[in-house]
Amino acid sequence: MVVVLQARLADLDELLIDAAQDLGANPWVAFWRVTFPLIFPGILAASLLAFALSIDDFIITSFVYGQTLTFPLWVYGSVKVGIPPQVFVMGTLIFVTGVLFAIASIIAQRRGPETRDLKAASVT
Repeated sequence: MVVVLQARLADLDELLIDAAQDLGANPWVAFWRVTFPLIFPGILAASLLAFALSIDDFIITSFVYGQTLTFPLWVYGSVKVGIPPQVFVMGTLIFVTGVLFAIASIIAQRRGPETRDLKAASVT
């Protein structure tokens, strides 16, 4: 997660934050109106990566789980007895969520240049 966020923060232009503060925004408002929207894709990507890795790392989870029953351990324990329908429901939800994120990303990429061109045309 750290690598993904560092890459996003490296692209952050500090002049935008300075410009927001020059225009009267306090540091809190500058963070929420300028910094956070710029780093949000990195935060979202890092959290999705962490979620995917936590589902995938069953071996590590099985060694270090302690007293906590995690989702991968519950699925593993359920398969020994017989696969309950909840496993299929969770698998379907995870798959559909991934597909929806992919579709939303494609739509956002296709809409991106058009909206930027319209904003640039309205400023001039």
